[in-house]
Amino acid sequence: MPPSASETDGRRSAAAVRRRKREAEIIAATRALFDQRGVRDAQIDDIAKAVGINRAIVYRHFTGKEELFALTLVGYLEELRDALEAASSTDAAPAVRLEAIVTAFVEYGVAHPAFVDCAQALMRRSGPELLDEISEGALFRLGRAISSCLVILSGVLEDGVAAGDFHVQDPHLLANTLYASGLGALQLARVGILVKEAAPGIPTLGEISADQVRDYLVTSALALAAHRS
Repeated sequence: MPPSASETDGRRSAAAVRRRKREAEIIAATRALFDQRGVRDAQIDDIAKAVGINRAIVYRHFTGKEELFALTLVGYLEELRDALEAASSTDAAPAVRLEAIVTAFVEYGVAHPAFVDCAQALMRRSGPELLDEISEGALFRLGRAISSCLVILSGVLEDGVAAGDFHVQDPHLLANTLYASGLGALQLARVGILVKEAAPGIPTLGEISADQVRDYLVTSALALAAHRS
C-alpha cells in the first residue's frame, strides 16, 4: 500500500529538518576553523572531518567553497548587526551615534579577524562570478545580512540630514563606502605596519595601532557626513 499524502509530507518535512541541521553543523564547523586558523587555512576536508562526514556530503549541501564561506559570513554579520544596533540605540545626537557605530565596527573587526578576511575575500569576486558560484538563496541571505548592518548606518546618516547636522546626498552610497573602506582599514590595523617616506625615494616602515585606525575612521566618517558638496 503506497504511503498517504500526509505520510509523504511528514517524511519530506523530517528530511528538510535533517538537512537544515546538517547545514548548520557544517557552517558552525567552518566558523570554528575560521576563528582558530583564519580563512586561508580552512579547507573543506578539515571542515568535513570536524563534522564527521566526507567532503562529498559538504558539496551536497553547498554549491561550493564560496557559498559555504558566504553563509559563514552571514553569522559574523548577524553578530555585527547586534553590536551596531546596541551602539546606535541612544537618544544622542547623530554625530555621537555615528562615532559609536564606527567604533563598534572597528572593535568587532579587531576581535574577529576572520570576519574581515571572509568579507574581503567575497568582495574581491565580481558580481557575475558570485552569481555563478553561489545559489540564489545563499546570495539572498548574504545580501540580507549585509543590508541589516548598512541600514543602521544609513539610518543614522538620514537622521543627521534631517537634523541639519549632515549633508549627504545618498546615505546608502555613503554607508556602503564606509563599510568597504572600513574593511580595508581593519586589515591595516591587523598588519600594524605603516609605509611612509623617510626622505625622497627612501621608504621606511612605521607602526599603526587599532586605536589609530579607529580614530581615523571616525574622523573620516564624520567629515564625509558633514561635508557640503
